[in-house]
Amino acid sequence: MHEYTSTARVWGLTCPGLPEEVGRARRWTRDILGSSPLAEDAVLIASELSANAILHTASGRPTGSFHLALAVSAQVIALSVTDGGDSGGAAPKVEHPDEEAVHGRGLGMVSALAHRVVVRNSDGAHTVTAELFTRPRPGPGDHSC
Repeated sequence: MHEYTSTARVWGLTCPGLPEEVGRARRWTRDILGSSPLAEDAVLIASELSANAILHTASGRPTGSFHLALAVSAQVIALSVTDGGDSGGAAPKVEHPDEEAVHGRGLGMVSALAHRVVVRNSDGAHTVTAELFTRPRPGPGDHSC
């Protein structure tokens, strides 16, 4: 194989910012990942990130939308959700609320399921990417090159 050839496959889906679209995001993710052992974790992550976009950003406004991207390779499944921009709140962040709290657990759950979570901000919009590694990452002394 040529060193610059990628075997990753990438899919994208844009959804209106309606609550019922969270179910569509889950089905879409499940359909793409099929029988992958990481499919159920990815479906939960898609659900949480989509719901957050609708509840906490301009994506949930009448003309709002959010975008999902799913990249799959032999090494990683990366699921990203980009929201419609700030609706006055701060950028998404992983929180550790106390037991009495009724909000703030979603990204913590995503962080617990994923091997890595990255939040990027651009022009007021946020993209949250959760990466699920298909096999353990090499340790500091393991090199394949």
